[in-house]
Amino acid sequence: MTTEELERLLAQQPIALLHRLARGRVHRHFRAGKRRLIELLLHHSATNRAGFESDLMALIGERQQRPPAAPRERHAPRPAAPAHAPRPPTHPHHEGESHEASVLLNDWLSGIGVPPPQPFVPDEWQLDALEKLQTGDVVVSVPTGSGKTYVAVEAAKRAIEENRTVIYTSPLKALSNTKFTEFSRIFGQERVGILTGDRRDNSQAPLLIMTTEILRNLLYDAAGGEIDLRLDTLGLVIMDESQYLADPERGVVWEETIIFCPSQARLLLLSASIGNPHDIADWLTSIRSVPAHLIKHTKRTVPLRAGYLHPDGKLTPLFRTIGIPHGHPGYLHPEAKRLFTRYEDETSSPRSRR
Repeated sequence: MTTEELERLLAQQPIALLHRLARGRVHRHFRAGKRRLIELLLHHSATNRAGFESDLMALIGERQQRPPAAPRERHAPRPAAPAHAPRPPTHPHHEGESHEASVLLNDWLSGIGVPPPQPFVPDEWQLDALEKLQTGDVVVSVPTGSGKTYVAVEAAKRAIEENRTVIYTSPLKALSNTKFTEFSRIFGQERVGILTGDRRDNSQAPLLIMTTEILRNLLYDAAGGEIDLRLDTLGLVIMDESQYLADPERGVVWEETIIFCPSQARLLLLSASIGNPHDIADWLTSIRSVPAHLIKHTKRTVPLRAGYLHPDGKLTPLFRTIGIPHGHPGYLHPEAKRLFTRYEDETSSPRSRR
């Protein structure tokens, strides 16, 4: 079929079917509305149109084979139930759906805010990372908000106390500027410098913050014979957001930086989203003179909740539970389902496609 025919066929399908079709094809497809999702699917179909159309027709056929729902009177009002009668469920349970009571919005929002002050106690994995850094490189793979910065700060303090230079790299200039402000407050302005393409302050400080490209260029210059005393005294390189190793365009910068990093310096790689940290640690061990230790922690220190905000401002929990259930697709909150259906109707109407 032509692209126009395929687009019309996709527009006729419910958004739930389009999301099933997008699995494995479109990254984070659940964040896209119907129109955007169709655009992404059409773009992906260009690489394997025959396979894409085959999967689409299979899903349509599967949907058509389901028994139709019993018709319902649209305008006939429902009789009010007696006060003593039990209420019927607002939404019927589908196959695989949870029969637990749905969490209320107020309960879902409870506890959100600034927690009361408590004395700081390092986690075991944080202490383990600092200890392992004494004998080799360290790859830290922990969820967002778990305390990676604490490991970086404590490791930097120990290196500076030993009169060693510390370099902290980040993939973005904005993040480098943020870390410069944060570390200046922790270590003092005279001990922190920054080197980016737009900024060069206190470049001989014991703690230097820079983008990864700047460090790679410094290592290139040193390999060419250019003397840089900062590299001679380098004791620790902290690479934040190290999942950029997998970036198709910039990943080579991280690889070359690691390969050219002086052997006397310890490497500390930090990330919340490395999919294969064991492979990264094994690779580091194979190319460096010291072993690389993996510190992996999976429990979120800061609980994560999911909600759905409709464009009209209606907020509801995304799931029946306060937390995010894993492996239970039937745990969607009934109100979220209703808003999804409403959004699908709004975005698939002829007026919205103009």
